[in-house]
Amino acid sequence: MGTRVILSVEAVRYPLTGTGRYAYELSRHLPHVGGIDDLRYFGMGGFLDSAPEPSDEGSAAVGWIKRTLQKSNTVVALRQSALDWRRRRALLAHDEHVFHGPNYYLPPRQGPNVVTIHDLSIFTMPECHPPARVRYMRKQIRLSLKRATHLITDCDYTKNETAAYFDWPQDRVTAIPLASSDDFRPRDETQTRDVLAELGLEHEGYCLYAGTIEPRKNVMRLLDAYEGLPAAIRTRFPLVLVGHRGWQSEAAHEKIERAVREGWAVYPGYVPNAHLPLLFAGARLFVLPSLYEGFGLPILEAMASGTPVIVSRNSSLPEVAGDAALYVEAEDTAELREAIARGLDDTQWRSDSIRKGLDRAALFSWRRCATETAAVYARAARA
Repeated sequence: MGTRVILSVEAVRYPLTGTGRYAYELSRHLPHVGGIDDLRYFGMGGFLDSAPEPSDEGSAAVGWIKRTLQKSNTVVALRQSALDWRRRRALLAHDEHVFHGPNYYLPPRQGPNVVTIHDLSIFTMPECHPPARVRYMRKQIRLSLKRATHLITDCDYTKNETAAYFDWPQDRVTAIPLASSDDFRPRDETQTRDVLAELGLEHEGYCLYAGTIEPRKNVMRLLDAYEGLPAAIRTRFPLVLVGHRGWQSEAAHEKIERAVREGWAVYPGYVPNAHLPLLFAGARLFVLPSLYEGFGLPILEAMASGTPVIVSRNSSLPEVAGDAALYVEAEDTAELREAIARGLDDTQWRSDSIRKGLDRAALFSWRRCATETAAVYARAARA
């Protein structure tokens, strides 16, 4: 007899972040792996008839209201209490199911629970998050750990960090790597031309960064490094930054706006899901100089697209990129600048990096992620 599972898909919403992509890909692949007899999807306080599809549109009004209300601790607590009541009520008759919270959170319920912890930056780097988010997430993660039967992390780095930080038994946490979507693959100029033309870009004519504009992503240092390149290189290969405006990003956006005016940066903001693989495949170089990552999914997406990669030498990033990337110290602007210059110009390194990146990315798959996740469900059900 197979496992009965409830998968939370609340993270599958606009804008689709890495955790939303993870929940979405699990919802797509879990129905096709063995060992699961009944798979149900759980939304905001209730069950859904089917897995949701990610949207490219969000309500500005709803977003503003949510951000405004979250500034009040009382409002946040009342909202969470109401949601927990709805979730507990909806889950009452499903104690035999394994509940999986793929985005740090587990609701109060009876029965086996699995939760995915993507990173511990909310504990180890609180200065990189809004204080209200730190308070809220720390409380929710600690509650999830009390409710959890088993933990999942995206990599061994986060598994070891989580076990050590919370004194959690190693045999009750499993590292299961993520993967890139099949949409991320090498493409030629004819395939990328239309999308790139909308942004005034040319195939292999730009350097790409993809991620939220926020302190943890080290965007200011990336801009400083790029600004130090010779003007001829910057204008020939502008820096394209794709991602939503995050917390404490005012200074970064001021610099981005100036760089756009000077002609060496492009900031399209959030890019539609269908366009993102084309932007990755058309880039000459991908750079992710983060101070800390729980996995670094854009690295895999770049490598699977046949795009050379530069990443920081910290946290989970070497575990994901292996020998396919050019590594830099995240806080060394000069080293980052030199690496970017090499990545744009060194033909032999580029060729080797593309080949190694494609081989490396092929080791990861969402099918494997779903299969290994289903095995954790079975283990949690037995426990």
